[in-house]
Amino acid sequence: MAIPRETDLYGPVKAYLEGQGYVAKGEVGAVDVMAMRGDEDPVLVELKLGFSLALIHQGIARQTVTDAVYLAVPKSAGKALKGNLALCKRLGLGLMTVRLRDGFVEVLADPATFKPRKIPKRKRQLLREFARRVGDPNAGGATRVGLVTSYRQDALRCATYLVDKGPSKGAAVAKETSVPSATRIMADDYYGWFERVERGIFMLTPKGVEALQAYGQVAADEA
Repeated sequence: MAIPRETDLYGPVKAYLEGQGYVAKGEVGAVDVMAMRGDEDPVLVELKLGFSLALIHQGIARQTVTDAVYLAVPKSAGKALKGNLALCKRLGLGLMTVRLRDGFVEVLADPATFKPRKIPKRKRQLLREFARRVGDPNAGGATRVGLVTSYRQDALRCATYLVDKGPSKGAAVAKETSVPSATRIMADDYYGWFERVERGIFMLTPKGVEALQAYGQVAADEA
């Protein structure tokens, strides 16, 4: 099987555009495909065998000429297609794919001004976490592993109380630490720090002791 070339995309894209009533020509100036229909603004298409930052830059550069800019890649562009489709929409770029075996062209997105859909639930979650977070225990850009969330801060409060007082009732831990969900946190034992010794009574595990040592300064700040 012959190795695909960018020129293999040209014929199908040209035929598609001409089927829409355009006159299409290749390599006009620095543009891979340019198409005109009456007095309308030109349609510009950049052809590539796969997505790359260079292709995105080309598309953005063509937007200084017209809003009608498309990127065209083979249908076999793979898993990157979905993510790059979202990127194209955000940048106002159109996207089309070409099925090389038969030249079928599919337009996945037309150029348009992008307005991201807001998700109120995500905003509420962020605002809640921000409000509950005590201090600023994490450096921005740090790995997600081991980050100090408000939940972890509450668990550290519970662990600090238990290491000082020994096995305790959940209600007492909640009252003394000002963590209303203390009993649930210790019962769920998400981190493996707590162990139920009797009904409603919890103790700290060796792993919990290690956590207090690892997060010592944070735990001290919480106390």
